[in-house]
Amino acid sequence: MPSADPTGIPLPESEVSDQELVARSQQGNMTAFDELVTRYRTKVYAMAFNMVHNESDAWDLSQDVFIKAWKALPKFENRSRFFTWLFRITHNVCYDWLRSRRIQSAGEFDDSIGPVGIEPGALTVPHGGQRPDHAMTRGEVQQRIRDAIEELSPDHRSVILLKEIEGFSYQEIADTIGCSLGTVMSRLFYARKRLQTLLADVHAAMDCIFVE
Repeated sequence: MPSADPTGIPLPESEVSDQELVARSQQGNMTAFDELVTRYRTKVYAMAFNMVHNESDAWDLSQDVFIKAWKALPKFENRSRFFTWLFRITHNVCYDWLRSRRIQSAGEFDDSIGPVGIEPGALTVPHGGQRPDHAMTRGEVQQRIRDAIEELSPDHRSVILLKEIEGFSYQEIADTIGCSLGTVMSRLFYARKRLQTLLADVHAAMDCIFVE
């Protein structure tokens, strides 16, 4: 039975829980699935863009994600949250795309310095007694971050994105990408160490981003 408010009036799709929308979608209700798409399309696109670093490809991959999600919904058993399951599909679609093209570089923190994720104020010029002619502008810091992220493998990009941008727990990351907690922690450790090495001269900016 559809959810209802205390007066007994059925709630609009936008106020229904993910769990109920999934149940309706599994019964073939496209309106319910459209609401799930509306709720998560921005996050799916953001994750895809940060993996492939191309708007057009990210949109195409996002469409593939939701097509695969629709087809796979009958097998979804609510043992994990819907968005965790959806992000696992997103990760797999993007990872397969990258592997098929042997791409080993893509943006990771574009959302962290854009409309989604970490506040733009986190990326500021280094503070302290630095001379003005030695200071880096925000744009330069952003570009350095992009350049450094391009050095990461897809495995490391995906865990950093889920942890630092989406705020996933270690267990949620493990569920999303289908690996153990130990693997997640190892990948995060090496990704962070690699970035800290590449960005040693902008460490002040990175301190605002990498919070254990």
